[in-house]
Amino acid sequence: MRKSRRNCLKANLIEIVLAIAIILISAACSNIFPPDPQITNESVIKSNEVNIWWEQGFNLEEDRALQTVVNNWQNQTGYKAKLSFFTNDELIPKVERAVAANQLPDLMMSGKGNQVLYPRLAWQDRLEDVSDMIEPIQNDYSEEILQAITYSNNHQRKHSYYGVPVHQTTIFIFYWQQLLASIGLNPSDIPQNWDDFWQFWQQAQVKLKKQNLDIYSLGLPLAGDKRADDTHYLFEQILEANNINLLNDQGELEIDRPKIRQGIIKCLNWYAQLYRQGYIPPDAVNWSNTDNNRNLLNRLVLMTPNATLSIPATVHQDADTYYNQLGITGFPHKPNGESMRYLLSIRQAVIFKNSPHKSLAKNFIRYFIQPQVTIDYLKATHGRGQPVRKSVWSDPFWQNTKDPYLATVTKILTQEQTRLSYEVEHPAYSQVLAENVWGQALTQVTAGKVKPEQAAKKAIARIKDIFAEWDEQ
Repeated sequence: MRKSRRNCLKANLIEIVLAIAIILISAACSNIFPPDPQITNESVIKSNEVNIWWEQGFNLEEDRALQTVVNNWQNQTGYKAKLSFFTNDELIPKVERAVAANQLPDLMMSGKGNQVLYPRLAWQDRLEDVSDMIEPIQNDYSEEILQAITYSNNHQRKHSYYGVPVHQTTIFIFYWQQLLASIGLNPSDIPQNWDDFWQFWQQAQVKLKKQNLDIYSLGLPLAGDKRADDTHYLFEQILEANNINLLNDQGELEIDRPKIRQGIIKCLNWYAQLYRQGYIPPDAVNWSNTDNNRNLLNRLVLMTPNATLSIPATVHQDADTYYNQLGITGFPHKPNGESMRYLLSIRQAVIFKNSPHKSLAKNFIRYFIQPQVTIDYLKATHGRGQPVRKSVWSDPFWQNTKDPYLATVTKILTQEQTRLSYEVEHPAYSQVLAENVWGQALTQVTAGKVKPEQAAKKAIARIKDIFAEWDEQ
């Protein structure tokens, strides 16, 4: 009996020792093999449901169009998707918080993201390389489109495709034909040379005021708020008009060159004069991204530049307003007489590297970018965004010469010169845009009454600091 008891005690002791050893080994292994960062939410993984964050449309038709795409994909594949819409003002900070918490969606699309967010996320190795999706169809994209979705990954020391192009756009000018007609002018009177073009709108304001119409001629956004990306988009277009190139072909900053510095000062002064002479609404220094649309649609301004067809899409159901009252035109020739080169924005979807449903996310995007699916989607949004694939441009919808808006954007994007923004040359420029450095400079020279030389000096210094910080990484 005593021997048996001793054996039992010995066995128990061995079990205890083994248990302690297992615990110690497990603890050690947990340091060698930390928890997989991809597994952040077990319930989401088990749900087998792709989580999509998408930029909210300017009108309900856009959101419904995407919901239709998602529903059709679910019905055809049997997979599930959780679709959430956010405004761009909400989406960018939401993603930044999600990155910090490692609680990201599987897939997102943001119009602003391709400029201020995606280059940074790719640099930090946060995005999935989607070369396997793009390379089989890359001949259906232009070189510019492919360049726009190519980002630098600092961790892996490589350049690759990290975005999937959804649609593109550039900047157009919208105006009221009806108001011009009331002072004896029509669209054919709009000059095509630079100085006469802007004087045309200024003179129109004077004539409208004689009719007791309190309307500003130029709806130019000037806000320095970080969310006001319409401001820096237009300012970059004005820099382009004056042939002010901030980076060279190697992605090197040239902002300190005297010619570039003087060009920036000239552009800031151009804005300041228009503002102080009363051609731009005083509150333009506080406009959000939708306020130029609102001011035009409410007939508070005669014309405004805008980066999509959201303005005509708002009034498309009113045929008289759409065709006879509202109007669209491109930019005039550059001050030196050359044809304008238009700044492109390529709206992209990205998949996060730590997504628990990467295969589902890729399956959905492959479905979405099929030419006919894309055509149906863009038609449903009333062409607010334009095609990125050559095979989609060939659809008769984009060749409709009776629609002045579609005819104008098709001509500009298929026949005129275009270029991408500087973040494709160097990811540091995405931080310049995220901080809205140019918007802050514009606010200083208009509402703040700072001299253009001082505002330019401050903006140049900040941009140089940003590039230096990136180059140190």
